[in-house]
Amino acid sequence: MFWSALALLLLVLIAIAWVGIRGLIAKGDLEAAVPLASEIQDEVVAGDGDAAGETAQLLDSHASSAANLTSDPVWRAFETLPLLGPNLTAVRELAAVVGAVSRDAIVPLVHTAGVIEMGDFKPAGGAIDLRPLLEAQPQVEAAQHALASAQEQVDAIDTTRTLTQVQDAAARLASSISEAAASVTAVDRAVQLIPAMLGAEEPRNYVLLFANPAELRATGGNPGAVALVHTANGRIDLAQQASTSDFPHYTAPVLDLPVETRGLYGDITGQYMQNVNLTPQFPLSAQLAREMWRLEFGVEADGVISIDPVALGYLLEATGPITLPTGDLLASDNAVQLLLVDVYARYDDPADLDAFFAAAAASVFSAVASGNSEPAALITALATAGEERRVLIWSARDDEQTVLDGTSIT
Repeated sequence: MFWSALALLLLVLIAIAWVGIRGLIAKGDLEAAVPLASEIQDEVVAGDGDAAGETAQLLDSHASSAANLTSDPVWRAFETLPLLGPNLTAVRELAAVVGAVSRDAIVPLVHTAGVIEMGDFKPAGGAIDLRPLLEAQPQVEAAQHALASAQEQVDAIDTTRTLTQVQDAAARLASSISEAAASVTAVDRAVQLIPAMLGAEEPRNYVLLFANPAELRATGGNPGAVALVHTANGRIDLAQQASTSDFPHYTAPVLDLPVETRGLYGDITGQYMQNVNLTPQFPLSAQLAREMWRLEFGVEADGVISIDPVALGYLLEATGPITLPTGDLLASDNAVQLLLVDVYARYDDPADLDAFFAAAAASVFSAVASGNSEPAALITALATAGEERRVLIWSARDDEQTVLDGTSIT
């Protein structure tokens, strides 16, 4: 009996030591993984795909090790113990999430660093090479799904009966995954949408509304200048320009309006181009503008884009100042003042205002399309404009609506 009890005690002590040692090693692996994530980000931003790949493999090694160390049968058996068990369960689940994120999200994303370079977003000869974006789609989509799954998993971890240290670790991991998921979702939408919009599979046409907040509307301002943008195989051309004066007063709305729209804003929402965005529902505004363009010019566009002077100012930070046909210097620091204030003091005739806005928009468009911009600054400008809803995009394609949500580029 004595020897049996002694043997049992030794087994218990060995098991405790086993769990304790493996727990300490796993803790070290997880702590080593934390700075590697920041290091990967720096390497990707610096464009060093090879270094980022090596660091990602090291991160994956630490993450996988922590997950393996906390999932063996002995560890799982100790999870049944009171007090200690809930902590071990939470640690195992946290390690598993870190391992999955590393394997299924970070490694695929780092692979794209060797496929996509910042210079790929800079037009050359008026066109953007879409191949890198198309090649990156599977990796980015896989990472997006992995992070979404990780969010669900970390939110399901029960830390109500765990130590404060475990609760804090879970909260930090949940916050980090949430931020990463939001960023990767935006990237996934971009790599899925941009090639299609730029005519990777077939040519596209988009009605471009230059909304002027000096004449306020719900989603920006009066679209005094309107244009048609044509895209094909990454090439972007300003195919045609018009103003609101080119569109008549339609005797009835060009499309059936929802009852609430007619009640709040009236039939004029669908009778005048300058009033299509009286409603805050941009998909409706876009469909009205698209139909008016079709009626007047015979082109049924694939979508509608709205941009305002503030967004143009952001783009000018990437392109640098532009000299307009009028001799005015349009720059990031004077775009809003010039387009929303000064021109109204200068011109009394609405036609002159529309012509000025059209010239300004065409000049900025040409500067961006020609490649005379810094790619990182251009992407930042577009992202900022999208977040502030100063650039709105609606697609007539059902498969793209799920990406766009019918509202904005972000």
